[in-house]
Amino acid sequence: MLMQRLITALVLIPCVVMALFFLPLPYFSAVIILVCGLAMWEWTQFLGIKRPNMRGLCALIGMIVLAVMTYFIPFSWFNNLIVYSLELALVWWLVALILVITYPKTARIWQNSVLLKSVFGFCTIFPFFTSLLALRSLLYIFNPYIGAFWVLYVLVLVWATDSGAYFAGRFFGKHKLAPHVSPGKTVEGFIGGVLTSVIIATIVMLIWGSAGSFRSIMVASIVAILASVLGDLTESMFKRAAGIKDSGHLIPGHGGVLDRIDSITAAMPVFVGLLFAVLV
Repeated sequence: MLMQRLITALVLIPCVVMALFFLPLPYFSAVIILVCGLAMWEWTQFLGIKRPNMRGLCALIGMIVLAVMTYFIPFSWFNNLIVYSLELALVWWLVALILVITYPKTARIWQNSVLLKSVFGFCTIFPFFTSLLALRSLLYIFNPYIGAFWVLYVLVLVWATDSGAYFAGRFFGKHKLAPHVSPGKTVEGFIGGVLTSVIIATIVMLIWGSAGSFRSIMVASIVAILASVLGDLTESMFKRAAGIKDSGHLIPGHGGVLDRIDSITAAMPVFVGLLFAVLV
């Protein structure tokens, strides 16, 4: 399994980097719409929707909405949507933290509610979409690679957290982090993953960051790192409630799309919200 995960990662990571730096923004947006559509397809499992045509219809409608919002609404409206979605993300991930901590006691409130789980899905995928496009388009007319660097920076932090947690948990893990949600995760793994990402963030900021922005960006990075762990635990909670091991089987050794972007859905809007707060 580990070898399969490594091989898949070695294929996917260069593809992600090339898409970030070489795809023009409209085409990059189309790729992200497709990714979100696949995530919506997988989320329908949490809603108890079994029929493929209904799941496909839900994903298609979601993709059409994202496409219309991206390509057809006025730029000023899109900027307002970004601001509202970042505020929504902050509220949602605080709620998600409470749900994870109190699981399974509070699961009876939402487990059988299609409406609530649909709202949870919207609060997860929509801010991820808008924040990712907002960060990728940062100062795009001046330098099309600035936003790509920042997106890659967040992705590296998430990947480092995941990898650091995996190896630290494998070699030192003894104490369960959230046994009711994800029994395989340990406190030692959590600490190892966070430390790995903080070290990487510090090195990157020492090399490329300015003295004035170092503290603010480091705070945003650390909060995003912690949020990435929460994103992973939150998806694990929904899978456990639905009796699902993996959200899908599209990515060999990694499960589905949601299994790969669960951490990023939390880390990206949190980082972008804090970063934009500093820039503004």
